[in-house]
Amino acid sequence: MISTPDRQNAIALIDQVAAAGARRAQACAELGLDERTCRRWRARDGAPEDRRPTAPRPTPGSKLSEAERRAVLDACNSDAFKSLPPSQIVPRLADQGRYLASEASFYRILRAEDQQHHRGRARPPARRQPPTSHRAHGPCEVWSWDITWMPGPIRGGFFYLYLILDIYSRKIVGWEVHTREAAELAAELVRKTVWAEGCLTRPLVLHADNGSPMKGATMKTTLERLGVIASYSRPRVSDDNPFSEALFRTCKYRPDWPASGFASREDAQHWVARFVAWYNHEHRHSAIRFVTPSARHAGEDRALLERRTELYTEARATNPARWSRQIRNWAPVGDVCLNPERDTTDHKIRDAA
Repeated sequence: MISTPDRQNAIALIDQVAAAGARRAQACAELGLDERTCRRWRARDGAPEDRRPTAPRPTPGSKLSEAERRAVLDACNSDAFKSLPPSQIVPRLADQGRYLASEASFYRILRAEDQQHHRGRARPPARRQPPTSHRAHGPCEVWSWDITWMPGPIRGGFFYLYLILDIYSRKIVGWEVHTREAAELAAELVRKTVWAEGCLTRPLVLHADNGSPMKGATMKTTLERLGVIASYSRPRVSDDNPFSEALFRTCKYRPDWPASGFASREDAQHWVARFVAWYNHEHRHSAIRFVTPSARHAGEDRALLERRTELYTEARATNPARWSRQIRNWAPVGDVCLNPERDTTDHKIRDAA
């Protein structure tokens, strides 16, 4: 619907170009109008007023009168029906031989009177604060760790695998298998790992979920003594520790994972030792351009990726007809962010192992 000022402006523009020698039909076409529309606007005593908004419109015969609307509200607010929705009220009225309006009209009238609200006792959804974000520019800057269950020899019995992962290189820097979950066992593993990786003089963030071994007094004291910054997932949020969860999936989906369980703790330790050796030194990780975590942890990935780039460049120069696009991107992966901010381009961490 074109407003009156817009119509007057259009007629003025058309008259201006017509006075300069242009044809009115072409001027109207430039504005997306038909010439007959412009003539109709001019025929109204020179005032192209849009009379459609003020045109009289007949009242639909199906519209409820004020008395009928009041009867619907009285029925909904009566003692018999005040706790029922219209979907229950309408058939009950029909059983009583009363028809006031359709079910849709009941809902429409209640909405218009601001009486259509959810009456459940459930709490409204709480808005959670975004998770703490940490960015790793190199190895031994941000670690992620967690504990997972390993099936034991009897049903309902488990061993517990403690795993610490460097999110920058995806290298497993520390691990241990125990028969229970405890903060003192986790603290000892962190202490050994920090010493083994030589992180005492560098700031280090250790991220975990909110389990009791992660937040126990012994664990917190050990982290303070080592100068490690503790980071935790949000309460009752399952996806704030994605690196460790992805690693556990890779671990448990290995072909030699024993579905029947491990015979003993020593058996579980031997299996994990083989898995860690394969993962760190043989597995080409998709999130770091298919280099091994150990190579990236040691800074050897750049030279390896440069050789791949040179190889692909030579292959394309040898037979350019086979290449419709640029060569595969073998550029080293840059910084890695744990729980990146939502307003950045990193909407999620692509860390599939």
